[in-house]
Amino acid sequence: MRMTDGSEIVATRRGVLGLVTLERPAALNALTTAMVEAIDAALTGFEADPGVHAIVLRSASTRAFCAGGDMRRIRALCLAGDFDGAERFFAAEFALNRRLAGLDRPIVALVDGICMGGGLGLSVHGRFRVATEHAVFAMPETALGYFPDVGGSHFLPRLPAGLGRWLGLTGARLDGAESVALGLATHLVPRERIGALLDALASSGAGETCAAILDRHAVPARAPRLEALAADCAATFGVAGDRQALVEALQRQGGPFAAEALAALARASPHSLDVTLALFATGQWSSLAASLEHELAAARAILRHPDFVEGVRAVLVDKTREAHWQSI
Repeated sequence: MRMTDGSEIVATRRGVLGLVTLERPAALNALTTAMVEAIDAALTGFEADPGVHAIVLRSASTRAFCAGGDMRRIRALCLAGDFDGAERFFAAEFALNRRLAGLDRPIVALVDGICMGGGLGLSVHGRFRVATEHAVFAMPETALGYFPDVGGSHFLPRLPAGLGRWLGLTGARLDGAESVALGLATHLVPRERIGALLDALASSGAGETCAAILDRHAVPARAPRLEALAADCAATFGVAGDRQALVEALQRQGGPFAAEALAALARASPHSLDVTLALFATGQWSSLAASLEHELAAARAILRHPDFVEGVRAVLVDKTREAHWQSI
């Protein structure tokens, strides 16, 4: 079935698979409220079908799995004073994140290309997360005057050696193999094998599980950069409790890693960094549901902060990357 309400989501049945395909390539599948609602409706339909043994979430484009929420549209709503409309998007998105985490049958996210922000919300909470060699994972929200949401306050601080705090505060990027090594993805499957993987999943019977099929198509995930990153992150992002302490730890650390991290922090909204650190401090001990509730409250507040509309302007609208923050 094809959704015809402008949601840019296509839901189809292929063998024993329910396929949910994102089709908004010009916007790198940036999510709108209609898209979130259409994904939710597709899940409802597939869960009601006993012939669907697994659900696959994918993109029609190899450029991007999902670049996150459509923050330009959210910014426009905020500028128009329609904060209720902006909040409806985040409430719907976070509810979908919770649902993906508790789905009653296996879900497989196929991440090929860009996966940022809300793209991780669509993938990381599911049982299986396949990354190709072209996958790029990142949470770049602090440069937008926002914060890593979609459960980021739950799963990022749980990553080892302060790596999740580094990712969430600086917007740093990981490739597919690194994401598997860290646990953000579960399998590394080359792009050229994705078609065969889908064929195998669609025709699978009772004798072979999704996990076994994915294992058969996956390749080893080698991530040599992570070892050095882990040591640097553990000594800085892993121990600093607030923004000032983090900056001072990086200044003491010195070297290329510290210089790059300090530059990224300098580009971010100071208010967003503080909000993110506070959410991480709570989220590392909270359930996913509780973390999403905390994030929704934080989103309602930050949408009204001037750094949000300014950050989105600088990065996504004018693309100057020269934001003039009102927080210090």
